[in-house]
Amino acid sequence: MQSALSKASSLLKNKEILKASKCDFLGPKKAGKVRDIYDRGDQLFLITTDRHSSFDRIIAHVPWKGQVLNQVSAWWFDKTRDIIGNHVFAIPDPNVTVAKKFKMVPVEAVVRGYLTGVTDTSIWTRYSAGKRDFDGFALPDGMKKNQAFPSAIFDPTTKEDSHDRALTPSEMIADGFITAELFERVKKAALAIFARGQEISTRQGLILVDTKYEFGTDENDNLFLIDEIHTPDSSRFWQLASYGERFKKGEEPEYFDKEFLRMWFKDHCDPYKDEKLPEAPAELVEELSRRYIQMYEQITGDKFVRGETPISERIERNLKLYAV
Repeated sequence: MQSALSKASSLLKNKEILKASKCDFLGPKKAGKVRDIYDRGDQLFLITTDRHSSFDRIIAHVPWKGQVLNQVSAWWFDKTRDIIGNHVFAIPDPNVTVAKKFKMVPVEAVVRGYLTGVTDTSIWTRYSAGKRDFDGFALPDGMKKNQAFPSAIFDPTTKEDSHDRALTPSEMIADGFITAELFERVKKAALAIFARGQEISTRQGLILVDTKYEFGTDENDNLFLIDEIHTPDSSRFWQLASYGERFKKGEEPEYFDKEFLRMWFKDHCDPYKDEKLPEAPAELVEELSRRYIQMYEQITGDKFVRGETPISERIERNLKLYAV
């Protein structure tokens, strides 16, 4: 434990983390929870930082997390470009995606392959409360938590500034979020991408359980995949090898666990109300970093190569050619 603590402290002391980008030469910055976004008209510069968000605030900065998320997305975008075009214009840096700018479709395309989840909007919670009709077909009574569906279920929500809402397709269309024709295109694309994701994940010893996609359209109403794809933050993965035995025993599957850091904060403060939060323990931050890297390597099958440091200086150098 002392070794892990020393290593984590060293990482933080040497500032081998990206808390925020400093690319003023790209123009005004909009800071999201994890990414800094520079809007250059027809292009977006998406810089994925090491910020770790929970409780609607930043609770830690996890070394290499930004690089993992950006490169995992880039990997999946490449693996699915034969299904649908995407927003990637260039990957000039391990933490950066230069993206083509599209008009966002205001529907978050959630796809689920298993009956699971714990939140109020999860499909297991709704099923347990008696709901049976999902995506136009009725699930049978008697299904167990974490059981696979006969086929993937398209379970979209709205994409709004205030909060996302789970509306039926007919409600989304009636409320003007999306046309019936575009809805069907989004659904078809989302299910095809998810099927590809499950196929590849299986070869890597993983189960792609559920995920969410975002789409955009160009001036000719052509559909494109945007934002991110099949990252540890946007998707749920289980370990394939142990799933069957654990399901038989009624045990939870092995999964990529980020919850331990969140629970530490809940045990040591009120993260929703306290103005200032305690600093996350270095050993927990280091462990979370290790898990992100582990997921990168299992998903892609490639060894994770840490980008050159200092990260901010590297990013600025790699993006200077895009200066105004």
